[in-house]
Amino acid sequence: MKIAIACDHGAYALKEIAKKHLSEQGYEVRDFGTDSLDSCDYPDFAGPAALAVASGECDKGIVLCTTGIGVSITANKVRGIRCALLHDLLSAKMTRQHNDTNMMAIGAAITGEKLALEIMDTWLTTEFEGGRHQRRVEKIMSYEA
Repeated sequence: MKIAIACDHGAYALKEIAKKHLSEQGYEVRDFGTDSLDSCDYPDFAGPAALAVASGECDKGIVLCTTGIGVSITANKVRGIRCALLHDLLSAKMTRQHNDTNMMAIGAAITGEKLALEIMDTWLTTEFEGGRHQRRVEKIMSYEA
């Protein structure tokens, strides 16, 4: 599975840890930046990562910033993206099972490193349940029309 990952300066350290962790899990990771702690604008990185997921270039995406809010808003502006801002394991599981999210966001200042990696692992390994949830996802996505 190919994972798009992106961050701003506020989550650069977590992104680097996550890249290593995901690679060790066997995922192919495509890094959309940023590549330093220098102040930057999160849409410049979260947007291209979301476009890569929406186009099918990447299977799923993970975006990170200080709170996770800005990158999740940015990702959700891209047609075809369902990005959830996650802080806990239950939400990570449920958003995959019920919402078929294809991107997730984490706030590096909100969620500790160990929990962030557990959230990523849970989100990446949980399957969409389909059934009645498919109808609901279709209704969500109809708002893009």
